[in-house]
Amino acid sequence: QLQLVESGGGLVQPGKSLRLSCAASGFTLNSYIIGWFRQAPGKEREGVSCITSGSITNYANSVKGRFTISRDNAKNTVYLQMDSLKPEDTAIYYCARGYVCDARIGKANFGSWGQGTQVTVSS
Repeated sequence: QLQLVESGGGLVQPGKSLRLSCAASGFTLNSYIIGWFRQAPGKEREGVSCITSGSITNYANSVKGRFTISRDNAKNTVYLQMDSLKPEDTAIYYCARGYVCDARIGKANFGSWGQGTQVTVSS
């Protein structure tokens, strides 16, 4: 059964770091585009970053220079390293499997969503 499971969320102070993991089961993750999305209370789900099977990456402008997406094919896992976190990064973070990884990181191009992991940035 195809499944994506996110982990690594938590409560951190502004300026600190977190690393999120997206572990795949039921399929070989390195053959697919994987995206990270987030949804804050009362807001639409937005694309954060995506990575292709060839490790080409795209980032939302709001996270460029602070977040880094990567993949470990041996562990069938994609990571999102989040540095210099800000209170506005607070959201539930989801990973998903997709068909297009471009600058828009449109959620319509992604499916097979994980259950999400909560990230809270607060002092």
